[in-house]
Amino acid sequence: MASIHQLLEGRGICICAGSGGVGKTTTSAAIALGMVDRGLNVCVLTIDPAKRLADSLGLDQLGNEASRVDPELLEENGVTGNGELWAMMLNAKETFDALVARHAEDEEARDRVLGNRIYQQISGALAGSQEYMAMEKLFELHSEGRFDLLVLDTPPSRNALDFLDAPVRMTQFIEGRSLQLFIKPTGFAARVAGRGVGVVLSILKRILGFDLLADLSEFFTAFSGMIDGFQDRAHRVNTLLRDDETAFVIVCGPQAEPIEEAVFFHSKLIEANMNFAGAVVNRVRYRLGTRSPKLKTLTDRIENQTGDADLAGRAARNLVEYDVLARRDRDNIAGLTKKLGGDPVIRIPYLDTDVHDVAGLCEINRFLFADEETRVDLATG
Repeated sequence: MASIHQLLEGRGICICAGSGGVGKTTTSAAIALGMVDRGLNVCVLTIDPAKRLADSLGLDQLGNEASRVDPELLEENGVTGNGELWAMMLNAKETFDALVARHAEDEEARDRVLGNRIYQQISGALAGSQEYMAMEKLFELHSEGRFDLLVLDTPPSRNALDFLDAPVRMTQFIEGRSLQLFIKPTGFAARVAGRGVGVVLSILKRILGFDLLADLSEFFTAFSGMIDGFQDRAHRVNTLLRDDETAFVIVCGPQAEPIEEAVFFHSKLIEANMNFAGAVVNRVRYRLGTRSPKLKTLTDRIENQTGDADLAGRAARNLVEYDVLARRDRDNIAGLTKKLGGDPVIRIPYLDTDVHDVAGLCEINRFLFADEETRVDLATG
């Protein structure tokens, strides 16, 4: 079974997707770190507001611009490649503001939109949610050409379907009739706006203390000059998702529910003609032998070695229960591999300690960047 390095060879973008609580952020950081050790300049992006990524990379905080991880910290942990590791956390509002500034006809149009009360309230919705802004930032970094590889940590997988659809939804919003009516009201729409809506807005003005109609008019008038730029950008972002340079890695746990989520997301990737590289299954229990241990036999053997009957009983029960879970993991992963059509599945064992720093990420990489035979030896040796 291939290593993650082989699965991502020649790719410029790795998008890690999966359900919540399966180690997706950690896996994203580990992939980025391992590629740096192989000489690449890599940036890992997250839209998770938790500080896990920053903490694991020794950074005080992450912002909407990439921060470089201290090279000395990497070297101290055995990462000796000539690559650089950068990290950032998406700020959807800042990203959308930058997008407005890029497509504005001039500084006056830019300031009219950014300073508009309507824009300030609905800019998140206009982004087609946070997911579109993640793709927009990814597109921006990819276009700059600063990095050999971009690794994106996405929201949990059912929400990640919103992530896949975000460029299309952004295009539909821009091209939709409702927006066009606001920008260029004609005929019946114009007459309605001039009659009943005007009465309502005059009442709202007294309640709110500002002229809602004037703010709406100013916003849509200024925004109308940016439509073509937004349409083109959204189409290009959508194209990047399907480009051969972009690969999706599904991250899941060995339990039935995250396995089902992984299969579901894989089917959506195939339907959308997107590139699936492989799956990473975290916290897997590897079997320690080929036969199921017998409780009495184990108990007797341990008691003979330790002379402690109570300890022998507890240790034997733990080993028997572990084997039950290991067989469950094995069977679930076999089912996953079958449903993925034999595509690569990389197993990461259940580690003794939580991963919270560069040393922990390096430990994960012993398995991510190894072949299957080596992974088995490392997990059971």
